[in-house]
Amino acid sequence: MDRNGIIYGMRPVLEALAAGAHVERVLVRRESGGDQMRALRDAAREAGVPLARVPLEKLDRLVRGEHQGVVAFVSPLSKQDLDEVVGSAYDRGIAPLILALDGVTDVRNVGAIARSAECLGAHALVVPASGSARLGPDAVKSSAGALLRIPVCRVRSLPEALHRLRDHGLRIVALTEKGADDLERIDLEGPLCLVMGDEEQGIGPSVLRMADHLARIPMTGRMGSLNVSVAAGVALYAASLQRG
Repeated sequence: MDRNGIIYGMRPVLEALAAGAHVERVLVRRESGGDQMRALRDAAREAGVPLARVPLEKLDRLVRGEHQGVVAFVSPLSKQDLDEVVGSAYDRGIAPLILALDGVTDVRNVGAIARSAECLGAHALVVPASGSARLGPDAVKSSAGALLRIPVCRVRSLPEALHRLRDHGLRIVALTEKGADDLERIDLEGPLCLVMGDEEQGIGPSVLRMADHLARIPMTGRMGSLNVSVAAGVALYAASLQRG
């Protein structure tokens, strides 16, 4: 694996998937086929790892060595199970505080959010496996190491993960400009999941439908919106004030 968290070649990638490494996604040459490629697709599907077919030129730009048409991105973070993280908090007599990110693709934003989450008492980050920023070395650096200290749960489907959190007794509060209530007026005590969305697209409709509350951060300036990492810090601080 190189310093960017990339491994390549059919056997190394298959072995990484079989060993349970935190593989974020796999890229394969668009024209590739055969038994080994089918085995790779099956292994990625079983592990819940996104696999995409891309032009050979893209793989050549990523890797200078003989990649055999297969490149994978591996995160230095350990895999975390969402149900186990929530259960662990309950076992310690603590009301879980989870922060979920919907479509946040900027590595620096994810790093800054993780740093705020670790500092302000969140018990985990929930991040979809597809359509999110890489959790590689650059993200860890941007977080000042916080991503190595707070559990990060990669999930196949954010709506499905939120459904599981509701089954565990967590209320879902989505931060959005469309929110009907100011954040400070919402009860943020008890088991809670805060949801933040991408600055451009916001929180997706299927995720918004899962929310118990749609909350906005009141602002008086002309800009009308905050960077998602700043908004996450504000939301986490508001929760920490109520939760003591």
